[in-house]
Amino acid sequence: MALYSSENCLDCHRVRFVLAEKGINVEIIHVEQDRAASADLAELNPYGETPTLVDKDLKLYGTWVVTEYLDERYPHPPLMPVDPLSRAYLRLAMYRINRDWIEPAKIIETSSGQKKVAAAKKQMRESIIASDDLFGLRSFLLSDELSLVDCALVPLLWRLPAYDVDLTAKKAPNITRYMERMFARDSFKRSLTEAERILREGE
Repeated sequence: MALYSSENCLDCHRVRFVLAEKGINVEIIHVEQDRAASADLAELNPYGETPTLVDKDLKLYGTWVVTEYLDERYPHPPLMPVDPLSRAYLRLAMYRINRDWIEPAKIIETSSGQKKVAAAKKQMRESIIASDDLFGLRSFLLSDELSLVDCALVPLLWRLPAYDVDLTAKKAPNITRYMERMFARDSFKRSLTEAERILREGE
């Protein structure tokens, strides 16, 4: 199994977190470090983008597709509940995280329009703070066990300083505690590349 990954990519980090949490032995190919990998990627993925997972003859892309496949292919520890109702609730949470937080993050990362970036930062900050109470209800977001929702969210929260999105502990106490617990998790530490580690240097 091989993962074509980028060294500082939110979507790739989400997949690497799942891989680390499950202890899956996989070759991680950072395309920035390997010119041949970029050419291979163009053949494996019609969009030529990371993350792309290769498992024997299977080629997968699309972050949510890849992470759900890994959870089903390697069921221990499970990162989604068994019952359909709970799975539906977590998928709905993932949809909202994608719309309210991940899409603005992509704008911050890629847009050259100052007003558009400022609006995305404001939207992300206000939306995350407004969700603070949810992070105080259970050990993880909407669950007593780590789920794919956490694996999608924590890499984004790690990048908040790089996005210039400030969450004060006073306004978001539950999220602050959640981040401290998740950032200290061994699997999360192992999911980080050197380029990602320096995003929070000095903290």
